[in-house]
Amino acid sequence: MAIFLPGLLLLVGVLPFWDSFRTRPLAQAAMRGTNAAVVGILAAALYDPILVSAVHGWLDLALALAGFAALVAWKLPPWIVVIALALVGGMMGVAV
Repeated sequence: MAIFLPGLLLLVGVLPFWDSFRTRPLAQAAMRGTNAAVVGILAAALYDPILVSAVHGWLDLALALAGFAALVAWKLPPWIVVIALALVGGMMGVAV
């Protein structure tokens, strides 16, 4: 409750003023800056704990990119992609 209550109260408090707030140029600039900061934090979180510990070579990178393409370009269901990549990764672990 201590984690989610402050954000919920902030949301409820700002909601009545949101339409007038988002039309102001200074508020729009602040929202663009916040958006860029969040993208940077997510990219850093993707790189350090995930890519550093999970991608050890070109084959791992190719497998990760294939999974991304299967989700984004081919729009396959995530459960199929997870099962397929787990099977391929398991076969790669046995072969190596």
